[in-house]
Amino acid sequence: MVRNRKDEASGFGARHVQTLLLFFALTVAYALRVNLSVAIVAMVDRKAANKDYEEFDWDEETKSVILSSFFWGYVVTQIPAGQLAQRYGPKILLLFSIGVCSLLAVLTPFCAHAGGAKAVIGLRIVQGLSQGFIFPSTHTMLSRWAPASERGRLGTLSYAGAQFGTVIMLAVSGVLASSSMGWPSIFYISGAVGMLWSVAWFFYGSNSPADYRGIAPEEREFIESSFGPQDHSRRIVTPWVAILTSAPMIALTVAHCCHNWGFWTLLTEMPTFMKEVLEMDIKKNALLSSLPYLVMWMLSFVFSPLSDFLINRQYLSRVASRKLFNTIGLWVPMVALLGLAFVPKGSSDLAIVLLTLAVGINSATYLGFQVNHIDLAPNHAGTMMGITNCAANIMSIIAPLIVGQVISDATDPIQWRRVFYIAAGVYFFGNLTFIIFGKADIQPWNEPESPIPRTVSNANETQSARNAHNTDGNNANHSD
Repeated sequence: MVRNRKDEASGFGARHVQTLLLFFALTVAYALRVNLSVAIVAMVDRKAANKDYEEFDWDEETKSVILSSFFWGYVVTQIPAGQLAQRYGPKILLLFSIGVCSLLAVLTPFCAHAGGAKAVIGLRIVQGLSQGFIFPSTHTMLSRWAPASERGRLGTLSYAGAQFGTVIMLAVSGVLASSSMGWPSIFYISGAVGMLWSVAWFFYGSNSPADYRGIAPEEREFIESSFGPQDHSRRIVTPWVAILTSAPMIALTVAHCCHNWGFWTLLTEMPTFMKEVLEMDIKKNALLSSLPYLVMWMLSFVFSPLSDFLINRQYLSRVASRKLFNTIGLWVPMVALLGLAFVPKGSSDLAIVLLTLAVGINSATYLGFQVNHIDLAPNHAGTMMGITNCAANIMSIIAPLIVGQVISDATDPIQWRRVFYIAAGVYFFGNLTFIIFGKADIQPWNEPESPIPRTVSNANETQSARNAHNTDGNNANHSD
């Protein structure tokens, strides 16, 4: 029997400890992911920061290859990560992922000095391989720790770490690069923080309430009763053919791919655009580059309760809400990018407003395609996330490479206009596909095919999962 009284397991508990650890895991992960976006500006132009540190002669095409190389490894581990997290538990995978990535961040300046661009590319590929486990593992953690009545809040808090890490890293990178420690300090400090998180996670992270020694009995009962009986050692057969040939799943994948194209084009190339076209120094560049992601982080806490309100009050059906917020998250940025294409050189204030709008409003997609995995098949949401995230991050590889081909002179606003045209067109196509083919009802292939006989306990578990989906599925949040 699922218990819903709010006085049960009230106050700060073990589930909140796990949520905060996940928040900081994603903070560190994104700091390690985007640290190079600002650092590379100083690495290729010592006059932009501290002149006492090494400078590298990398052209725009080389820089684009370096910035995209992280995703070459990232896409490889996405699909197997969900299966491994289910079988071996997410704790060890998250520990490995953040620990390895942090160590490699510390080694980045040495690799750049010793091996140049090729060494940095190789290092970033391995960092991408390690980070491929993060989102499927985080999703698995939340599926075990976040009770149905709190899934929206705990999920939003956990995934908000991604944008928080982006904000912090972009904001402080310029200051660090211009300090006496120079651009290498960007990698040393972000790597050191990741190692500290790994130590905390080793001692306080836990695969499930059953494995956490310090949890109060009433809190454990509160969490586990929300899900019904669970057996984490049981393997669920994945209906690969049904998933890959499902029209709603294909629409979801297309929307995810198109989102990533625009998002990572802006994230990786914005510091260069602001320096070369808007003519901002690296300190101001870094601070203003972080502003859109701060707005995105803040708006994620606005759109989530608004979506709940519209669905729970029956103002919109679930599928209408998904399509509405996806449209806000992709087509409003599309219009902002088209406006950005015509901003005169030197009109930095207007450009910053449009960039902030293009990135900040993008958080509405959290309540659009990014939660749609759970709508379609809660039993396979982790695997589906791995599939769509894998496909989407191929776009994260291609987009910076396309920018490198389009732009031969980074100071030419006409060439940047083409980049914005392409991103706007991709946004338009992605949302149109989702509007036409997207759905939000549970698909027939959600039910696992298993040789294990269906017992009363299994039936209750399935019904409990359905109840959780109906009451709180719309609250789940974010992937990338």
